[in-house]
Parts: sequence; C-alpha cells; structure tokens
Amino acid sequence: MEIDLEGIIQCIKRRDTDSVQIYLQEFNKEVMLHHIHPYVSCLLNANIVSLRSLRILSRDKRVLAPLVTDSALLNLAKLAGLTKGETYEEPSDPGTTFYDNIIVSLAEAKAQLINGLIELVSAGIGCSPPSSVQFYELRLMFLMTALRPELSKQLQQADGVSILTAALESCLEVQWKDQYQCMLNPVAPPISLDASQRIIEILKILFNITFSTHRLEPTEVSVMEVIKVSAQIKQLVLVFTSLVHRKMHHTVNLLSALPLQCLDVLLNVPLMPGSEQFNGVNMDCVHKLLLFMERRLEQGDKFKEKLTPILNLLTESCRAHRETRKYLRNQILPPLRDVSQRPEEGSTVKSRIVRLMTHLDTDLKHCAADLIFVLCKENVRRFVKYTGYGNAAGLLATRGLLGGQTTLSVSAQYSSDSDSDTEEYRRQKDRINPVTGRVEAQQPDPMEGMSEEEKEEEAKRLIKLFSKLSRSENFIICLNQRVSGHLHHLLQ
Repeated sequence: MEIDLEGIIQCIKRRDTDSVQIYLQEFNKEVMLHHIHPYVSCLLNANIVSLRSLRILSRDKRVLAPLVTDSALLNLAKLAGLTKGETYEEPSDPGTTFYDNIIVSLAEAKAQLINGLIELVSAGIGCSPPSSVQFYELRLMFLMTALRPELSKQLQQADGVSILTAALESCLEVQWKDQYQCMLNPVAPPISLDASQRIIEILKILFNITFSTHRLEPTEVSVMEVIKVSAQIKQLVLVFTSLVHRKMHHTVNLLSALPLQCLDVLLNVPLMPGSEQFNGVNMDCVHKLLLFMERRLEQGDKFKEKLTPILNLLTESCRAHRETRKYLRNQILPPLRDVSQRPEEGSTVKSRIVRLMTHLDTDLKHCAADLIFVLCKENVRRFVKYTGYGNAAGLLATRGLLGGQTTLSVSAQYSSDSDSDTEEYRRQKDRINPVTGRVEAQQPDPMEGMSEEEKEEEAKRLIKLFSKLSRSENFIICLNQRVSGHLHHLLQ
C-alpha cells in the first residue's frame, strides 16, 4: 500500500481527527516509513493510535526534531496522565507577551511532570507484582534529572532520596537489623531481570541528585538519608559476583558521589566465616571493589570512563579509613623485594596503575597517581620508591612537591608507622636508579673526564631542565638516557 502523505497532511491542517485516525491505522498496519513530514504537532492531541504512530515515526532521526521540543514532550506527558491542564503549542512570534506566558506555563508543566513521576513511583513502592510501567517511570525520571539540573534539585527537595531509597529497598527485598544495617532476605529468589533494570535506573537517578552536593557539608537529615542508601548499596556490592555486571558500575558511580561520611558503612559488616578481614575489620566490600578495579584494568579500553570512578572511590576510602588504606596497600603495594623491573613493567595491579600515571588523559593519570600517593600516606620518598621518579614527577610537579617536601591533604589523618624495607630491598637499595625505580647495570660517571668548567655548564643545563619540568609535568617523559644517568649520580 502506498501511503497518501498529502491526504494525511491536509487532514492534519484541517484538524480532521477522524480522518487522521483512519489514515494512521492503515499506516500502522503497513509499518512502512518512506517519507517523514514535520506536520506532526496535532498528533499530540489524538488517541492511542496516534501514540503508536509516533513510536514508529520516532525511529527515524529526521522526525525527532519536532518531538523533542518542550511543548511536544509535555503534550505527550499529558496524554500519559503525568500532567494536567491545557495543550501546549510552540509560540509563533517569540517577541510577544504570549511567548513569556508560554515559558512560564512550560516551567510549571515541567514541575508538574516531575511531581507526577514522584507520585507514580511512590504509589508503586511495595506493589506485588510491581507495575509493568515502573521501569519507564524511573527511566523518564532519570532522563529528566540528567538533562534538566533544576528538576534534579526539585526532586531532591521533594524528599527524592527517601522515595528512591524505599524503591530500592522494594527491589532488593532487604531486611533491616537496625536503622542503618540491612541484609538481603536469605530465602528470597535471585534478583530478577525486571528488578535488576529498575535498580539500575534508581542508582542513576540517585547519582544525579547527589553528585552536585557530595562535596558540600551535609545536614544531619541528609546524612541519615544517604547512610540508609549506603547500607543498601553495600548489599549490592556484596551480592554482585559478576564483576562486569552493569549494576556494579552504577553502584560504584553512586558510592563515589555520596558524602565521605557515608563510606563508613562499607566497613560496618560483621565478620563471618570466610570473610575477607584485616585487623579484625570486615573487608568484603573493599575486596569486591578491588576486584572490580582489577577487572577494569584488564579490559584495556575506555580507561577514563571505566576507571576514574573506582580509582576516586578507593582513594577517598583510603583517606577516610586507616584500615582500608592498610588493606589496599598490602594488596596493591606489597613490600618491595624484586627491583629488577621498572615499576610500570609487568601485569600486577601496581604496575598497571603506575602505567596509568603517564597516560595521555590528564584526569585519569591524576586519579591513578593519587591512589598510589595516598597508599604511600602522601610521603614523597615512599611514593618515589614504589613508582620511580619518572612516573612520580607528574603528580609531584602538579602539587609543587618536586623538592621532596610532603604536604598532606586536609582530610587525611595518617598514622606514624614507618615503611620498613625488606632484606632483599636493602641489599640492592644503593644500586637502584631513582629515576627508573629499578636496579640497573653500573654506569660510568657521565662527568668523568670533564673539566670543572664543563661540569659547571652541565649542572646549569640540568637546573634548566628541572625548571622546565616544574612547569610541565609531561616533560619528564622526554628526558633521555644521558640525563637519567646524570640524575642518578646527583640524587645518590
């Protein structure tokens, strides 16, 4: 059947609803899309037939433009029962007072839309079985809070964290031991695919409404709300044995956006037989996060998107908790014994992270360097010992620490325990090149045979190189072997 596009257009212009419906019913049966015409605005006032047609039409990118305007989307929301009031139209004359009135009306309608979604999500909490459209309600809420920051703030002010926490609790079927400690129902069946999809959307929405304020000083009420979220997030971390699961990715993102006070929940797990523990503290959650980071390091693509959240989360956890830092240090930076390889060589977790410290992406290399630096208690000597001066120079230059001084973070509180060297390391310590971080064959003194004047000129040249290095953190990569040899002799 050949679609009578001209007939459809004329009916639309005349607003002949009955004829439009007949045409669209035929169109839907054929499901053929040869040409798209932009006259689709009045379809928004039609019935379910029109909505089915729009679903088909929207698969073609050429028809999306008239469907993503505020007025079109709000009309669709009205048809879905999310808002009430008049039908919205785009102003024909942007310079009129009518335009200002429309802007006000659209703002009010968007506020109604988010309120309508809040009501629907709240009403669906605890329903068994859950509504078949709850996933789409959550998906729409996520898109609105992602694309409209003012709506994200509105959701937060409308007790959104508590509502979404209750929705997450319903999906997980958790049992509360006390106000801030919960566990999954041991007799409940595994999390279904539908529940899994809803969980992902809830995590994404919570991220949107907490990320902008996670560095601010939270109120007592907000801390109580978010700690309750953290208790459930902890259960998600513990239950996800599939480390490539999408929920784990969104769980890490949300944890990285929560106030630092809420990270205490990760360690608030009673010791059980077979638990990963350190100094009597349950490290199951931290261990799961470490395994997740290792998997991401092994994947080798989209490093920034995949690694930045987990690197930041582990770094902040180490700053906040001594037990976490010491546990991760034992796992990532074990005592040095074999120093025959450069720190960035090999397949260990440490070597993979050290390689990222010279990555082309500035954010990623800073995140990687920060984690190692915090594991070293922000001690420059120890940091250089484990990474080599060449890899450490970027972070040291950024923080103004090339001279060797140590400046601790305001939030960091490190113990005074020393970093004792192993017997194997002590035997080789004098032969380690501090630039490369490994034992190298004995090299002749590069200044041997130079006159005093030549030595003075060489010293001046090295000073200029160091000065340039302090202005450009990437310059260290360009140092040649000859300069490396000079630094070796000068730093010993």
